[in-house]
Amino acid sequence: MKVLRVLNNNVVISRDGQGQEVILTGRGIGFRARPGQEVDPELIVRVFVPSDGRDPDHLAEVFAMIDQDVLRGVVIALRAAGIEGRESTRPTLAIAVADHVAGALERARKGQEIEYPLRAEVGTLYGTEYAQAERLLEEINLHVDPPLAAGEATALTLHLVNAGFASGDLSFTYTMTGVIQQLLAVIGERYGVDVSRSSMTAARFITHVRYMFVRIQQHRQLDGQESTIGRSIRESYPEAVRTAEQLATIVQLRLGDRLTPDEVAYLALHVARMTMDRAPEVP
Repeated sequence: MKVLRVLNNNVVISRDGQGQEVILTGRGIGFRARPGQEVDPELIVRVFVPSDGRDPDHLAEVFAMIDQDVLRGVVIALRAAGIEGRESTRPTLAIAVADHVAGALERARKGQEIEYPLRAEVGTLYGTEYAQAERLLEEINLHVDPPLAAGEATALTLHLVNAGFASGDLSFTYTMTGVIQQLLAVIGERYGVDVSRSSMTAARFITHVRYMFVRIQQHRQLDGQESTIGRSIRESYPEAVRTAEQLATIVQLRLGDRLTPDEVAYLALHVARMTMDRAPEVP
């Protein structure tokens, strides 16, 4: 690959084999580099491929503004933790994590501690991402001083979850976390059951709701104009449908989006699965 533009000693813009502009990071990769020169592959730590029409110049400028030692540590840690390979189509994840780590380091040096209010919820609702975040934190701490506290895994988890959304707005992930907790509480109270976050049915419910939030944000809700499957669910699980309609009201109040009939129906199916140990519903 050849250099197109140099942002600083550690960030350059190049072009890949498909002719697409990409962002290359690595210590010294831009030092004395000139447009048209071949990039030393040994200096490349990460290749970022801007997706969704994102402007590579703007992203590269953001990369260049981040503390380069922190950025380098984060991109190496993401790879070592198995979260990202050498090539990434999610540059905003590295930016968000590096920005968070830089802020956390500054607080640590000042002796300031933050107690994340969603720590318990994050660990249970996002088990896979939380395990990844703990591993990521271990890897980050190999490259920063002072090392970050274990509680930072909570914030890193939210950044990993947020990477699945188009907007990159972490506030949406915070809102989603609170809504999922509220939905589970309603189900537990309505049916008088302990909705265990570790159960397979609860895990499936949480996964379904997370994807539902993605569809809501992307304005791509399930909508088969009251599909055959949706009608079948409504006929088979009327009580669960009533619960799902209550949950849909909560979602609308919190997010401002009304769920389609199909979304409500599939929500009802998961509610029914979570409460199968109760007596069968009578239509």
